[in-house]
Amino acid sequence: MTPPRIAAGLGLRATSSGGELRVYSASATSMEIVLFDEADPNWIVKTIPMTRDANNVWHGRSRSLSPGRRYAIRADGPGGPQNAFNPERLLIDPYARGLVRVGDSRWRSVIVDDNFNWNGTTKPNTPLDATVIYEMHVRGFSKLNPAVPAELRGTYAGLAHEASIAALKDLGVTAVELLPVHALVSEQRLKKQGLRNYWGYNTLNFFSPHSAYATAAAQAEGPDAVLREFKGMVKLLHEAGLEVILDVVYNHTSEEGPFGPTVSLRGLDNANYYRQDAHGAYIDVTGCGNTVNFGNEAPVQLVLDSLRYWANEVQVDGFRFDLAATLGRDADVHFDPRHPLLDGILNDPGLQGVKMIAEPWDVGMGGWQTGNFAPGWTEWNDRYRDRMRDFWLTDIARERTTGSAGSGIGRFATRLAGSSNTFSAERGPLASLNFITAHDGFTLADLTAYDRKHNQGNGESNRDGTDNNNSFNHGVEGPSSEPAIIAARRKAMRNLLGTLLFSAGVPMLTAGDEYGRSQRGNNNAYCHDSELTWLSWQREPWQDQLSAVTRRLIALRRENPALRPIRFARLGETTAGASEMDWFDAAGDPMSEDDWNSPEARTLQYLAASTPEREEFNRILLIVHATESATTVTLPAHEGVVGYEVLWDSADDDLGGAASPEILSPGTVVDIAGTSMRLLRAH
Repeated sequence: MTPPRIAAGLGLRATSSGGELRVYSASATSMEIVLFDEADPNWIVKTIPMTRDANNVWHGRSRSLSPGRRYAIRADGPGGPQNAFNPERLLIDPYARGLVRVGDSRWRSVIVDDNFNWNGTTKPNTPLDATVIYEMHVRGFSKLNPAVPAELRGTYAGLAHEASIAALKDLGVTAVELLPVHALVSEQRLKKQGLRNYWGYNTLNFFSPHSAYATAAAQAEGPDAVLREFKGMVKLLHEAGLEVILDVVYNHTSEEGPFGPTVSLRGLDNANYYRQDAHGAYIDVTGCGNTVNFGNEAPVQLVLDSLRYWANEVQVDGFRFDLAATLGRDADVHFDPRHPLLDGILNDPGLQGVKMIAEPWDVGMGGWQTGNFAPGWTEWNDRYRDRMRDFWLTDIARERTTGSAGSGIGRFATRLAGSSNTFSAERGPLASLNFITAHDGFTLADLTAYDRKHNQGNGESNRDGTDNNNSFNHGVEGPSSEPAIIAARRKAMRNLLGTLLFSAGVPMLTAGDEYGRSQRGNNNAYCHDSELTWLSWQREPWQDQLSAVTRRLIALRRENPALRPIRFARLGETTAGASEMDWFDAAGDPMSEDDWNSPEARTLQYLAASTPEREEFNRILLIVHATESATTVTLPAHEGVVGYEVLWDSADDDLGGAASPEILSPGTVVDIAGTSMRLLRAH
């Protein structure tokens, strides 16, 4: 069900008598539009009084409200602990499509000319099971790439440059997930420290693209050009078959706590836009100073209108919702998976076919909601992340210390097969967004090289960032020249990449992990806009090898539909779109109950056969061996299988072996290196 709208056409719209601005506020007692001189953004040339209708929507008209005009809003209202009115304060229109900065924490809304020629370009509409997401930062991706012209590096146009697109296509990913690109600012604390919010989870406005990621030429030309550059990026990525997913932050805003900068929502209607108690104290379930109150209708409509704008006017393909549990909290701050906003996101006619990905938690009471979102959502699966890291890293560290890894292979297998213990049969494996790393935390290389975080450069005396990294340094903290340690780390990276790309669900690869990028042990590099966080394009030979392995793994996922089922299989039934799974031990015998649970039984043979809906039949065998001692396995016998062809082996430090011309018969005994995995195609 789509929640009812307070009023249609909030923001600016054209009428026969000029532009009309419509702004919601149930608490204000007066409101006016302030227009500025075209040359001087601080010189007021006109004010337009606004009137309120029965829906608490204030509106004002003027022929001066035309493209290029800079404007602001002033609002007055009652005092009291829940309000923050100041009739002299110049506020941003929450629906502004463009912004210009005129001083510290001072902004002007700008009416943009949003005409753009898409030339018939359409969205790729990649099926979810075929999707491979690449999480990246617009600035960090191309900032150091010498193949991109200097004036385009670190910009929307830099991401859309042919060299950037060629690199993404060569890797084989199908979608880029951009860290926040809504207009954003750094927190007051960071400014005082001389630092910057690089990740961007501090949104200023939900409709304007962040102008600092546009080229200098576009910034000089103004918000029209910034928006055109953003749309041009989307268009060129779409022409290359790449989808664009935006990481969106609707749970809080850059106005921070009650004493933070008041630039928009707080000055328009603090009582309705932010969660507060009766005394005006903010109820903060985001850890960021404020929480947008989705127990009220106006914030719900604001988010849905923003999503429709980006999905339709800007043509983006999907959204990843930061702290999505906050979006589902009702008037009593309880999480409801059928909250009007969450239902509206799925069911709004203007959002059909758009990929919706939830970060299913926040820091409030009952905030951990992994697995509890409704059908139609894909969720970041933190349980997958932790289990896979433990299986290949901390379990191995424990084995070295105690002689036992401490856990068996059962929980690994459950996550590999789509996390059916977390997501309902109705939702299936595609409800799971699988990831080993993300922007937040260690990089893949650092997972294998550090036991502890090293965040001293963040200015918080190493107190920030998680202490629960599920990592293993393989014997030395940080860089090592010891060949055995280097080899073990690189194999661990290959095992983690192979696990990610061979698991049922939707895989997300973090930019730079494909070549082993390091942040020198910093697991919370949100405030570093530097070479620490930018992708390097000058790589060592081993990094080129790892990139080649990653390309191979993505291609193998694409070529073998048995690795990417749409539905969970049901025992004794044939389910279209599911993979029928058989599990064998090292001897080629069916797994016993003891095999699943014993810490000593860490060798598994996973035979998966697709049940085709739109692709040819496919069957694979994945061998997983997770102790450091080498072993042998006997390839399993199965009805319809006459042989096995080796496709990839993580024990090799190059491509891991291209397809072998040799077909191995069932019953063949093969040697398996310690802590390795091998993929074979069954014939």
